[in-house]
Amino acid sequence: MTRTTRVRAALVTATALVTAATVTAGVSAAGSEKARKPTEKQIAALFDGWNAALRTGDAEAVADRYAKDAVLLPTVSNKVRTDRAGIVDYFAHFLRNKPVGKKTETHINVLDADSAIDTGVYEFTLTDHDTGEKRVVEARYTYEYEKRGGAWKIVNHHSSAMPEG
Repeated sequence: MTRTTRVRAALVTATALVTAATVTAGVSAAGSEKARKPTEKQIAALFDGWNAALRTGDAEAVADRYAKDAVLLPTVSNKVRTDRAGIVDYFAHFLRNKPVGKKTETHINVLDADSAIDTGVYEFTLTDHDTGEKRVVEARYTYEYEKRGGAWKIVNHHSSAMPEG
């Protein structure tokens, strides 16, 4: 083998190795991005955590589920809540009724590794804090979630009683 042939062979080999490494890195990066994207089940579980926070009866614990700049359009209030103090205030009143939520219809759209939307219909069993009487309120909902600082937070939450019932 001549020196020129050895140099060409070395260049071809080096080029092939670089190409293979680049392709492998690209596939690996794409695979890791896909692996990071949450499943619909993981997003659905965020509601379960929120609902569990309701059962604590602690408005601060519920507010911890929301981002600092979250917007809450609540079920049983006409006032839009746009800061933590407003969200805590709403839940301080709402929690007096010992709400227990249950989804009856859900549609989840995972947008990317750090954002998702969960929308549908849920119902709350509320217990009147004076009489103990229970009632069920059916409402439509939308939760917009973003992963911030490694934790999933609610950035927008809209909940409104069903207009026909």
